[in-house]
Amino acid sequence: MYRTITLIMLTLMTLIGTQVHAEEADIAYELTSLQQSIHRDVIQLRKDKGELSQFTEYRIKQKSAQLHQRLEELINVDPLSVELLTPYVKDHLKFIEDVDVYYRGRIASLKLMLGRDNDADIMVQLTNKELDRDEMLQAKSEALNWAQQLSIDTGDKKQQFTSSMIERADNLDSLVHFTQDRLKAAVGDASLAGKDVSGEQTAKVTQLNERLSHSSSSLAVAIQLLDNLGQDTSELKQTLFSTSGDITQDVLNLDVASSLVEQWLTTAKNQAIDNGPSVVFKVFIFLLILMIASLVGKGVEKLVRKAVGNSKLKFSKLLQEFFTSLSGKTVFAIGVLIALSQLGFELGPLLAGFGVAGVIIGFALQDTLSNFASGMMILVYRPYDVGDLINAAGVTGKVSHMSLVSTTIKTLDNQRLIIPNNKIWGDTINNITVEHQRRVDMTFGIGYGDDIEKAERVLMDILVSHPKVLNNPEPMVKLHTLGESSVDFIVRPWAKPEDYWDVYWDVTREVKMRFDRENISIPFPQRDIHVYQS
Repeated sequence: MYRTITLIMLTLMTLIGTQVHAEEADIAYELTSLQQSIHRDVIQLRKDKGELSQFTEYRIKQKSAQLHQRLEELINVDPLSVELLTPYVKDHLKFIEDVDVYYRGRIASLKLMLGRDNDADIMVQLTNKELDRDEMLQAKSEALNWAQQLSIDTGDKKQQFTSSMIERADNLDSLVHFTQDRLKAAVGDASLAGKDVSGEQTAKVTQLNERLSHSSSSLAVAIQLLDNLGQDTSELKQTLFSTSGDITQDVLNLDVASSLVEQWLTTAKNQAIDNGPSVVFKVFIFLLILMIASLVGKGVEKLVRKAVGNSKLKFSKLLQEFFTSLSGKTVFAIGVLIALSQLGFELGPLLAGFGVAGVIIGFALQDTLSNFASGMMILVYRPYDVGDLINAAGVTGKVSHMSLVSTTIKTLDNQRLIIPNNKIWGDTINNITVEHQRRVDMTFGIGYGDDIEKAERVLMDILVSHPKVLNNPEPMVKLHTLGESSVDFIVRPWAKPEDYWDVYWDVTREVKMRFDRENISIPFPQRDIHVYQS
């Protein structure tokens, strides 16, 4: 039995070993194929010229990135296959070093070509090569770490890489400062030119902005790699932060943060000494103009309020408030523009910008503009005024306030509703209190056995004796219908709009009391039920 178990275990181990060797063979074939493809393209690159060389470079970058990614996946597999990966990582590291030499040579050749008429094109190529080299340096840093994991003797390669990165970061730091100073000078020249700024000046500012962005990006890569190598990069991070303004966790570093604060304080102190008095005077003039504009605006509002209030055109209260508010805000807006001009703002471009912004905002706020147009129509045609009791947009209440976009209505149970003007203007508007007289419609019924003439006299007497019922137009009492259970009278007194409900409730109460005293019945529906027993 033990021999049988032993044979089974040996067989399983043989199968597992065979499967492992098969998988490693597949991986080795895949990696070797990629390396051979890259090697063939490298040989072809030496023969190609012009655009063909650019295409071959693209293929090499693509294949090497694919190989790099595959090696990264295999390095992270547990357990690590040291024997399988060691030769491929060595070859890949050697290839990266050769690419670095190639890029440095290409960059040096491009720099020698500067000073001719096509400097702009050369700078674009230089930028692209530097960005490619950034990717290569990141790949080299990862490959050195893989070599360390695989216990590959890299000699002093890591130290050489650290030294080269320190030198590269120092050059990029100087380049960033240099480009930043040139950009400030170019922006200053464009600002002085104002409206007469040339296309060449604008193009120069754009070009320097792009160069500064690319240099900062390369510096950020160098800083990251130096951090991975354990180097101090606080001064480099200060440069990067002052250029890009990006707040990262590096700003939390005490050395970086303290140095930045010190620089800001020094700059602020110098600016305060050089430009402080003129800035303070301009701010004072700015605030003084705003204060004067506010006072003048309030004064204009008072004058306009008196003018529209005493006008023979009899403006509605809504229209009076509109003109009053518009006049004050217009004066204040003009004051703001004058104040901004004192701070050095160009009013022409600013107003043009407002015009463009107005078009954009107009498309974005179409519903609001619809409310605005409806508000203008309401102001012009005056279907209601402040204090009127209206029924509009399915709501009944008194108008308490109106703006150009909405109307505020206070309902009879003291709720405040704000309704968009286009909802009101697009619907039927029932102004209940616009007329000075309002008819109160009521219906009262008596029994078929009661005296009709007596009921008419009692109803008319109730109306005539009520102090809030108007004599003109005269109140009316008429026999209206002969119903199923009652003889119905319509009773229609007239009252002032504000007395409507007092008349309605008082007359209803008095009719019940008088009918009881006069023995006049008020019938209600009845049914006679006949039960037959068989």
